[in-house]
Amino acid sequence: MQVLAGPRQVGKTTLATQLLEELDTPSHYTSADDPSLRDRAWLEEQWEIGRTRAARAGRTGALLVVDEVQKVSGWAEAVKRLWDEDTRRRVPLKLLLLGSAPLLIQRGLSETLAGRFELVRVPHWSFSEMASAFGFGLDEYVFFGGYPGAADLVDDQERWSAYIRDSIVETTVSRDVLLMTRVDKPALLRSLFRVASEYSGQIVSYQKLVGQLQDAGNTTTLAHYLDLLSAAGMVTGLEKFSGSQLRRRRSSPKLLVLNTALISAASGLTLEDARGDRDYWGRLVETAAGAHLVNGLETEIEVLYWRDRGREVDFVIERGRKLTAIEVKSGPDSGLLRGMAAFTERYRPVKTHLVGADGIPIDEFLSFPPRDWIA
Repeated sequence: MQVLAGPRQVGKTTLATQLLEELDTPSHYTSADDPSLRDRAWLEEQWEIGRTRAARAGRTGALLVVDEVQKVSGWAEAVKRLWDEDTRRRVPLKLLLLGSAPLLIQRGLSETLAGRFELVRVPHWSFSEMASAFGFGLDEYVFFGGYPGAADLVDDQERWSAYIRDSIVETTVSRDVLLMTRVDKPALLRSLFRVASEYSGQIVSYQKLVGQLQDAGNTTTLAHYLDLLSAAGMVTGLEKFSGSQLRRRRSSPKLLVLNTALISAASGLTLEDARGDRDYWGRLVETAAGAHLVNGLETEIEVLYWRDRGREVDFVIERGRKLTAIEVKSGPDSGLLRGMAAFTERYRPVKTHLVGADGIPIDEFLSFPPRDWIA
């Protein structure tokens, strides 16, 4: 079986339906994306439809596609039982599962379906993808981000902003997180997302976050909620690079929104307004660069930051024992880059990159896969 997992509105369903149109194979598509959550009995009914079509097809078999599978209560256990039954009986039924919440998908896969699946990550769309499909230029991508479903609305920014807020932010929080995971303080989860979006690209201690939020609970709760938002593809907290894993886990996170549309839609600014505010635009550019790295690299490759005595490197990529240091500058001057020099002297990264200013043009950096830039 194959599993496509990724955030909302990145094209998983479209990809699956296009696949079904191209395949000359009997198939059955079904979705659990319903306000009332589906149960195992419903999943078994859909599976039986797939089995029937596989039996009629003979040796060529059939394909069953289940969209938003994580919304089926007990889905992983049911899939394991049904899959193992078909394996023993040699039923030629292929399976494609789609899910919007990577953490929930991966938890079920790793705990129940180990050794039975291939995971295919479907991340936010990159600059090159948005440019190719919708003609986005660099400024448009930095501001409007990488949601293909919203691309046709950018000429009416009020509609575009409403789409991002209602179809992505609210739906992700209300249906992908709150309905699927125990959250004792849902208002806090929403507030954390809002504050994290405001501070994207900045290093913020959990204690400071507690001070920014009402009814914030404790730092452990905030760290857990940030993990949930990260798993939903909204915002993550990068850890500080350190030789000690314990110090790394205890570090203040560098907040990073994983699609700049989530910042712009809440800002109330137009593209022209944002472009004219140097500090704000610099934050968007750094967020776009960081999101490009996080979204485009495998989970075993860590994206971190480094700071020591006021010196900082925006992004440190750790791949095994190989390090890559990346500094992003959106303005016309690169500054002294003291952080990069200090990090290089101490840790000897295999590669260092200055992005923007006098270094690699930002559009060039965003146009190539992150693996092209790292050691």
